[in-house]
Amino acid sequence: MNFFRILLVSLIVISGTVNVQAQVIGKWKTIDDNTGKPRSIVEIYKKGDKLYGKIARILDEAERGNLCEECEGSDYNKPIEGMVIIKDMEKDGEEYEDGTILDPENGKVYRCKIWVDEENPKVLNVRGYIAFLYRTQKWIRV
Repeated sequence: MNFFRILLVSLIVISGTVNVQAQVIGKWKTIDDNTGKPRSIVEIYKKGDKLYGKIARILDEAERGNLCEECEGSDYNKPIEGMVIIKDMEKDGEEYEDGTILDPENGKVYRCKIWVDEENPKVLNVRGYIAFLYRTQKWIRV
């Protein structure tokens, strides 16, 4: 009897972990903070035990060929479309954190936390931090 209880509890825990990952993994439409218009599609995917996100598509045709002129290191002057902007996110309960997010417009890298909105599972909260200051964007599932 105890074996079946342990098995049942293990299955529930595993399915909860997979469900949280499944909710975050996928394609998300980013929204411009200033205009409120859709900017890009970011694809969040799992690699090993961590999550990553790349700009799968820039929605404005005129911006598709833009390069990351403000970026540093290996991202400098690389095409923004296709660029990995979310790196090394680790699961912590219902959230992913301890990773980074790159803003290709200014080349800055921020600490990051992402989680699915409790009230609307089609919304992903993406928060970038510098020290104690932060900004949260809401991305929409595609």
